[in-house]
Amino acid sequence: MDHLSCENCQGTGWIIENIKGRNVAKRCKCFLDRQADILFELANIPRRYTSCTFDNFEIHNDSHRHALKISKQFVKNYPVQDVGLLYIGPCGVGKTHLAIATVQELIKEKKARCYFIDFRDLIRKIQSTYSPDSPLTDSDIFSQIFQQEVLVLDELGAKRTTAWVEETIFYIINNRYNNQKLTIFTSNYLDQEEEEEDNRESFFKRRGDSLVDRIGVRLRSRIYEMCKIVEMEGDDYRKKIKQASYRF
Repeated sequence: MDHLSCENCQGTGWIIENIKGRNVAKRCKCFLDRQADILFELANIPRRYTSCTFDNFEIHNDSHRHALKISKQFVKNYPVQDVGLLYIGPCGVGKTHLAIATVQELIKEKKARCYFIDFRDLIRKIQSTYSPDSPLTDSDIFSQIFQQEVLVLDELGAKRTTAWVEETIFYIINNRYNNQKLTIFTSNYLDQEEEEEDNRESFFKRRGDSLVDRIGVRLRSRIYEMCKIVEMEGDDYRKKIKQASYRF
């Protein structure tokens, strides 16, 4: 039932119940039913990814299976989950899919306030506030990011860092860390130091820039402290889909 036509609350979202002789305001069932829809609308999930769920995530190897298991456990543990997630892997292996599926599940099952934003878009939004005709200030953007219970920062490192970018992102991440707000990251770049220590033969080997090259040592250190690393391997799924579409 649409809350605007609800006979119980007449569209206010509140009802009055008499409990032990006292009138107490409570949320109407129509509001609770619609709460998840409101949270989905506010989560800024791109239209392309709105259908991403745990159920339709395709498993092609053990790293996918492990990543899915960790993602489900993250949702199960919330809100007592004490660290975020950092999905690392090449393009097209499902990092963003799992990050958004996690958000979808958190909203549906836990009514968590979540927000998705691309790393490059966040930088551009902040930079745009420095224009004289901008209706927003950088504080408006920071406040929006700070208050989210769960933030997904997609494509971390996609924009090469500058001193300003590094300082700005560190300010955001450190604020969320200090206030115990969970953050989920995705990145195409592995930490090179870990790679050398483990001597793993995988797609990560010698793929160019490492994560620390893209975001700086200080930010890399903070993120590794506040997140569980989830490595994902495999071929580019988008490339496979594109190739299949050209077959006649």
